Amino acid sequence: MAKNILLILGHPSKKSFNKALLDAYQKGAESVGATCKTIYISDLNFDVNLADGYKTGKTDQLEADLVAAQKLFQWANHVVFVFPNWWGAMPAITKGFIDRLFLPGFAFKNHSGKNFPEQLLKGKSMRILVTMDTPKFWFYLVHRASLYRILKKVVFGYVGFKPISFSTFGFMRKSTDVQRNKWLSKTEILGKQFI
Repeated sequence: MAKNILLILGHPSKKSFNKALLDAYQKGAESVGATCKTIYISDLNFDVNLADGYKTGKTDQLEADLVAAQKLFQWANHVVFVFPNWWGAMPAITKGFIDRLFLPGFAFKNHSGKNFPEQLLKGKSMRILVTMDTPKFWFYLVHRASLYRILKKVVFGYVGFKPISFSTFGFMRKSTDVQRNKWLSKTEILGKQFI
């Protein structure tokens, strides 16, 4: 069965290793028959600031690029996010994209008398590829992969994505061309497996 895969570049630069990882995943996925579409967040025209949150109703007035992005999320069976870990989190533009996009009525829906929302993006899986200048062992041992726990439980899992898988690439500053090529090959294999 063919799979629709949405690839999202959360790094502000298309000249980054993050873009190379996205391309490798796409190459692998398309080689086995997947249909891929991409979003380069830095190319989108939108205000990253959620401003008054959900209080005013202005959140429903989405820019055209965000409307198109929501349609791609609905189209996709599998979503791949690629971004760097900067200061323990994703880049601000990527966080702003999620803040503005994952709105009530699109990503989740609250019901009176219910403690937990209806997950409107249920039935979709996700792979998150993260680069960092932190050594992997330090990220897992000292930071306890806090970024991943938040994304899995508080963000993407909250709206229904399951399973959510992570791939960690680091630390970038000390990586060699040989190491980076191995990472790209690994990512291409992930794309072939749709995971």
